[in-house]
Amino acid sequence: MNFADGMTKFFYRMKINIQKTSLVCFLIPVIFTGCLNNKPEISRLWFYTYSSDTAIDKNNLTPANFLELRPEGLFTSDLGQFKSGRWSLKDQRLFLSADDGSEIIVFIEQLKKGEMQVQTIQSKEAHFDASPIPKIDEDPFSKTNNLWRIPAKSKESDDQLRLRLRIHCRFWVNYFTWALNNELPTVDVRSTPTPIKIYGNGFTIKNFNDLPQSWKGYFYDSSDCARSNAILEELVRTHTIAWAHTDNKYKMFISAFQQMEQFLR
Repeated sequence: MNFADGMTKFFYRMKINIQKTSLVCFLIPVIFTGCLNNKPEISRLWFYTYSSDTAIDKNNLTPANFLELRPEGLFTSDLGQFKSGRWSLKDQRLFLSADDGSEIIVFIEQLKKGEMQVQTIQSKEAHFDASPIPKIDEDPFSKTNNLWRIPAKSKESDDQLRLRLRIHCRFWVNYFTWALNNELPTVDVRSTPTPIKIYGNGFTIKNFNDLPQSWKGYFYDSSDCARSNAILEELVRTHTIAWAHTDNKYKMFISAFQQMEQFLR
């Protein structure tokens, strides 16, 4: 073999090695990018569904419990008590830093598209299903629209009780607006703590004895809760709701609760 043949084989081997190296360098970013793109999104609105914890008697979560993790880093939740603040994620730990100075740490056991399994104080294996994040200015789960969930620290006047009820009606307006905007086939109207019983074609005010215990717990005492219910009952007796002429149930209830909100002013 002469010098020219040796150099040709050398350059040929070097070219093959360079091509192999380039191929590896190209594949690595693709593999990692694919992993990042396929990572489930945790910034969702999560509703509790069920617990697979064997100690089921210790679980006090219900379908009324939720966790909203907004992409801008804000959160609201009701995991037994309403909280709002900022959230952060580190490894498998979800930190909920509330406005009142408290912090809740939720351990994420499993996260996949549309489903999340976590450990909370209430349940070691709590399952949540994802729903679309509402528009921030129409968010039924925002702090502003959930002030009615914050327990009173003292007796409230009739004006304060009417305000609490008005905010509650605003919650329902935004709740049905969220369902309408996202074209949801159905929504849960039974689990939310409320003095209003919603049917397919209207609603009524619940009797005091039928009120959810969690709703009663928002008031300073049973007397305030009873007065609040009396305000609603009087409102329904003395006002007439003009039901919207539409086959869309969401539009019908949006209109009805907007009128209730006006009646309470």
